Amino acid sequence: MRLSLSVSVLAVALAVAGSASARRADPPADQPQQAVDPATDPAFNAALPLLDSVTAPPAVPAASSIEPATTASVADPALSQPLPPLAGFDPTPDTSKAKVPSHEDTRIRYTMQVDGLKKLGLEAQFRSLSELELGKKKAANAAQVAARATDDVQLAERLLRAEGYYDGAASSTVTTVKDQPGQIVATISVTPGPRYTVARIAITQADPDPTARAMTALTTQLKVGAPIRSIAVEGGEAQISLALPQQGYPFAKVGQRDILLDGDTHSGDYTLPLTAGPRSTFGGLQTKGDPIFSVKHLDVFPRFERGQVYDARITDDLRQALVGTGLFSTVAIEPVDTGTKAPDGTEVVDLLVTQAKGPWHAWAGQVGYGTGQGILGTVSWTDRNLFPPEGALIPALTVGTQEQGANLTYRRSNAGQRDKTFQITGGFDRSDYDAYQARTFSLAVNWSRQSTPIWQKRWTYTYGAEILETDEQGAALNATDPRPYRTYEIAALPVEVQYDRSNSLLDPTRGYRLLVRVSPEASIRSGVKGYARLTAQGTTYLPLGKSIVLAGRAMVNSIEGVSDISEIAPSRRIYAGGGGSVRGFGYQQLGPKDAQNNPIGGLTSTELAFEARYRFGNFGIVPFLDAGRVGSSSTPGFSGLRYGTGIGGRYYTNFGPLRFDIATPIKRQPGESKIALYISIGQAF
Repeated sequence: MRLSLSVSVLAVALAVAGSASARRADPPADQPQQAVDPATDPAFNAALPLLDSVTAPPAVPAASSIEPATTASVADPALSQPLPPLAGFDPTPDTSKAKVPSHEDTRIRYTMQVDGLKKLGLEAQFRSLSELELGKKKAANAAQVAARATDDVQLAERLLRAEGYYDGAASSTVTTVKDQPGQIVATISVTPGPRYTVARIAITQADPDPTARAMTALTTQLKVGAPIRSIAVEGGEAQISLALPQQGYPFAKVGQRDILLDGDTHSGDYTLPLTAGPRSTFGGLQTKGDPIFSVKHLDVFPRFERGQVYDARITDDLRQALVGTGLFSTVAIEPVDTGTKAPDGTEVVDLLVTQAKGPWHAWAGQVGYGTGQGILGTVSWTDRNLFPPEGALIPALTVGTQEQGANLTYRRSNAGQRDKTFQITGGFDRSDYDAYQARTFSLAVNWSRQSTPIWQKRWTYTYGAEILETDEQGAALNATDPRPYRTYEIAALPVEVQYDRSNSLLDPTRGYRLLVRVSPEASIRSGVKGYARLTAQGTTYLPLGKSIVLAGRAMVNSIEGVSDISEIAPSRRIYAGGGGSVRGFGYQQLGPKDAQNNPIGGLTSTELAFEARYRFGNFGIVPFLDAGRVGSSSTPGFSGLRYGTGIGGRYYTNFGPLRFDIATPIKRQPGESKIALYISIGQAF
């Protein structure tokens, strides 16, 4: 019967038995202790409770009838995964990046105070990066504000160290505002401490020559006695990385700086390890990737000679020139050590050009408007490499209210010399202006070396040959008869040279340009008549402060070798007036007129223009005054100048300014427009 007792009853019984046996008299020390049988021990039996007072435990069902409490615990695979270690668990909730609640859900608002940064000149920078500022002074609860304030404390301490306050400390407090429920104040308090200065500068691990060059570059930003500012440290190291490759060390690398601070003197010793590599000179070119250009054609582009001291600026210029061809999606250039020594002991490095093909086809277009010229637009399509290398085919279409035409151009860029272009153009043009009507077929060939956005050259030139056959309607012989048509065959050998000391191709603000153009020509119409068309032009640009540029232009044109203007085809005569000439007058409208008030043109012209270009942001205002005359003799002069004045607007883009000019003639004569409008891309000159 006792064997069926529950475990709890048995435990009580054992405890009681233990206490009863403990009360027994201890046997004599010299007698061994004997074991007691609980079954025959009367004291043990007496301590047991009566069976009638014991309640039996509930029956335990068979193992096969036990059902799991829920099947979800068995089916959920997440429960079978091991728990993450407690050591890596952070119980602190991250509320600093919590979404700012909407106005309806906002529980509290706060204001922010910053103490100690204004006198250091750091408060504005701090506020621009502050989590409290970014939170727009709204939060769901005070814990969120406190988390943002904690982030701002770390921000303030980083700013202090960046400015050399290495002992500086920051703290934050978040307090409620009395009698204003839901309003709290977050305060960031900063104690900067002493500012550390540079006590010593050392560059190690390099030879004396690169060490001296690196020290010169470094100390343009970081100087002994100056505060240890991170911007000065990083700027100085960047100057080393820039200067050494420009001075013959293409493989130079700066190591990890070390700044040893002295808390007693509040100063630091700056040490920078430098791996300069060998001093090097240029060798040749290598290439890999897409075989767009061979090494032979690549040799056209570099602006260095073999044996010249390595200069990273020249390497970058080569890369930009290749990008400028428009044939690459990407192009990379890196120096490669050839393992060869030059006679002066320098290492010879080749430039490895990695080519990746880009799109070779492009559409282009341009449109403008001018009084007397109407709307004029051009559209073209280019296959840049139809005839490798860099042999392009360009069909183009001209569409306008008073001019239409089509032409086809073959152009080979970098033809034997960088930026030298060979070009053949042929086409048809139909013009219908007051000065003349013309139907012209032309064929021209020329060679040129022009400036590019990558390399604006001082000297540029163009020379070539041109032949035309044109059927033109010239000046009226009287007030009623139709203007007669004449056919001209013309051959010309134009040459143009320009000297450019301006600072920009599209929007110069200082400097000057000088241009001379000479075109010996022969006109065949009942005999051969030779003459020469001459042009000389100068422009200058003078900045006044940062926003105003004074610009001026003077140009003279002359046709030498003829005395009778009728011997010159109307389209080859000299005209003035229009957006690129004397504004205020219509296109080609300034000068002598025929019996039907149509421009005749002349044998000479003089033009002057003055502008005051005021720019503010991407916009500009340009008041201007232009003057000009067209004469019937070949000698330029200033008598009889006509004037036009007006104002223009500019919108500056990354490819040049958009120009909107409106002008009026001074002392307007009968038949002249009161207002002339010009719209185009680029400055007037």
